[in-house]
Amino acid sequence: MQNKITELFGIQYPIIQGGMVWCSGWKLASAVSNNGGLGLIGSGSMHPETLLEHIQKTKKATNKPYGVNVPLLYPQIEEIMDVIAAEKVPIVFTSAGSPKKWTGWLKERGILVAHVVSSTAFAVKCEEAGVDAIVAEGFEAGGHNGREETTTISLIPSVRKATTLPLLAAGGIGSGRAMLAAMALGADGVQIGSRFALTQESSAHENFKQLVAGLGEGGTKLALKKLAPVRLVKNEFFKQVNEAEWRGADAEELKQLLSKGRAKRGMFEGDLEEGELEIGQVSAQLNDIPAVADVMERIISEYEQVRRDLVEGANFSF
Repeated sequence: MQNKITELFGIQYPIIQGGMVWCSGWKLASAVSNNGGLGLIGSGSMHPETLLEHIQKTKKATNKPYGVNVPLLYPQIEEIMDVIAAEKVPIVFTSAGSPKKWTGWLKERGILVAHVVSSTAFAVKCEEAGVDAIVAEGFEAGGHNGREETTTISLIPSVRKATTLPLLAAGGIGSGRAMLAAMALGADGVQIGSRFALTQESSAHENFKQLVAGLGEGGTKLALKKLAPVRLVKNEFFKQVNEAEWRGADAEELKQLLSKGRAKRGMFEGDLEEGELEIGQVSAQLNDIPAVADVMERIISEYEQVRRDLVEGANFSF
């Protein structure tokens, strides 16, 4: 399965694992890379020395391409970038900030750069900044989202018209069928988060995995719009946030709610009530916790089967 994305990153399949906080450690990243995709270490939940450890373990666990996801609003961004450069990380996915600040710096050091956007306007800025690829993420996605709340199915065709760069679709994608749909809309590949968060190799707590595996439709909702919109599981912490927002709490009060290490507490330590639990809407379709190898095989085999059915005009059911 060769196209712009596989050629750019040197991978077998155009499938990138999202760099999720508290879920995307070296075990997950190396497993995805070893099975033909591109694994990303999620640096957003790591101190520089922790990231260094995960990079070094990833390099020992795979000889395939891998990368690091870097939220650009990270407070230790300079130290994080220095670690990435020193370790000669081949690929960096940036998010949550302007691509102009670091893209040139990274590319001068021979690093491929992709940037995550939630709108066509930001996609255009990415091309101007010189990135190698764009990830267009709809608001179905877990974690932090764009304020526009544009769905993936609406976003991808618009971004495709606005840029000729290799394009990855993200948000609501967890199957081969969804991957084919995204590529029919103009994407060259997909970035998948929630499905990989619910794997044996994910560093998320088992409590979190089991809870998400039992979620149904409507189990998540976008919250914290006064700060940075984020999709959360509806637990006790979500209720506190929702109540505060409904009564008009300001940004400072909302920051106080988040200041107790809520994300680590929920996703990494397994506190299902007081922790912040981030996951995408596609979680309603996930009901097991397989190995990464099984996930990759399912996605590719379903993609190929549905594509054949469409080409042959066969009748198939959902």
